[in-house]
Amino acid sequence: MKFAGRRALITGGGSGVGAALARGFAAAGAEVTIAGRRREALQRIATETGARALVCDVTQEASVEALFRDAGPCDIVIANAGSADTAPFPRTSLDLWRAMLDVNLTGAFLTLRGGLAQMPERGRLIAIASLAGLKGYAYCAAYAAAKHGVVGMIRSLALEIATREITANAICPGFVDSDMTGRSIAAIVEKTGRDRAAAQAALVAGNPQRRLIDPDEIVAAALWLASDAARSVNGQAIAISGGEA
Repeated sequence: MKFAGRRALITGGGSGVGAALARGFAAAGAEVTIAGRRREALQRIATETGARALVCDVTQEASVEALFRDAGPCDIVIANAGSADTAPFPRTSLDLWRAMLDVNLTGAFLTLRGGLAQMPERGRLIAIASLAGLKGYAYCAAYAAAKHGVVGMIRSLALEIATREITANAICPGFVDSDMTGRSIAAIVEKTGRDRAAAQAALVAGNPQRRLIDPDEIVAAALWLASDAARSVNGQAIAISGGEA
């Protein structure tokens, strides 16, 4: 799949899955713009990949509007920025609840809305959601609610744009081998006293393959969804989870 002459914008592009997406689309020939809050992290990936780096807070409407003014029209827009904080439901504060919805749901909404407003006649809108958008997990009600919202938003948006040469889809990974999962593993170690291997095993216990998802697997799915081969794939929430359901 080659993307020469196509422009891709990826939020949360300074680390983890976003950085992997930047590498993958740049290697496939796309002109890549990465966005995020941390300028230094963005610049490292930009130097590595040749991407353009723009600072943006996806929870702020004015910041996202400025992002698309600077980036210009993009054929491929990937709403990847996100965060995962956990707490038992009775101890989930309103601040935590709002923070999870702001970055994971409102951020995806603002990104895809801004991308669609400037998108050429054909394009791809992709949200990096989570398996938590398709099922529940204990201790992360706020995160799961936000990701369920992303999946619902994608399914509704897909119907609105179905008569155009634009598609909207979500990718829903299980636990990914990333810094975000690393922080979850560290929290389990701190709270339970388990060693790191046991903490990771607890996270992947629901995955029949008993492993973390490699970011490159998500990149491969995004490249396919962005290609002409997937032009009839619309409104889907694609699980990358080793069979976990």
